[in-house]
Amino acid sequence: MSYKAGYVGLIGLPNAGKSTMANALVGEKIAIVSRKAQTTRKRVLGIISNEDYQIVLADAPGVIQSHKGMNGYIMGEYHDVIETSDVLIAVLNPDAHSEEAIDKILALVQKSGKPYFAVITKLDDSKIHRVEKIKYKLRDAGISFYLVSALKRPEQLREDLIPEILKHMPESPGPFFDPELFTTSSMREMVEEVVREKCFEFLHDELPYGLAVQVRKYEEGDRLDKIYADILIEKSAHKQMVIGKKAHSIKRIGTLAREEIEQMAGKKIHLDLHVKVKEAWTSNKSSMRELGYVHQS
Repeated sequence: MSYKAGYVGLIGLPNAGKSTMANALVGEKIAIVSRKAQTTRKRVLGIISNEDYQIVLADAPGVIQSHKGMNGYIMGEYHDVIETSDVLIAVLNPDAHSEEAIDKILALVQKSGKPYFAVITKLDDSKIHRVEKIKYKLRDAGISFYLVSALKRPEQLREDLIPEILKHMPESPGPFFDPELFTTSSMREMVEEVVREKCFEFLHDELPYGLAVQVRKYEEGDRLDKIYADILIEKSAHKQMVIGKKAHSIKRIGTLAREEIEQMAGKKIHLDLHVKVKEAWTSNKSSMRELGYVHQS
């Protein structure tokens, strides 16, 4: 068998289950997960390697239609993922999205001209009629598809999808990245995403849309790493919401984040969080660039 290597793009609407699927395929946590739409802003690359292949998995932000500010950046990210991928996976969630919305995702991947197949996620027995309609449509169009539950059966997900991916994967003289890596994200980037995820988990629907996290300083030590990070919001009115009464919210977010970062780092972590206001940063190109929201391709 010739060695294969290539990029695979996960394409779908917000809350389709792309990040959960990416984590399950890689077997490590590479992307944060939340029920809140547009959790993923930047594409996240996960790496699956063995002696015969390397699959570079791109978890794209959910498909939206906007050209302005942060939404424009997000739209650019998923278009870049489509353009740079060798294979596309249309991630479909009939539980959360209408048939019309799912049709648009299928049209998007078909228009790309790239080899692709579909995955139907988040299966809810009460909405099985929606799943059956999508299955019929895919069969009628001759599109390969799989029904998966990434949370309940991650091993089955890998057994089903990796062989299908390899059918379309180009041959390569070797891997693109060190086979020991499971993501291209730096430790700083992973810390920022973990803190942001804990904000999602703890603040729920009260979470401000324009919330970002920026690591100001990362000091590595033999037994203890010290991390200083800012939670950035756009409006002063949101500051107390994130801090909470008697700093309860920020302390809880910090504790949850620190525990997960310690697991990632394999050592003790001192995490110092501050909440700061950066007005209208999601519509300011300079501020977005400063926070890393700049296209990679």
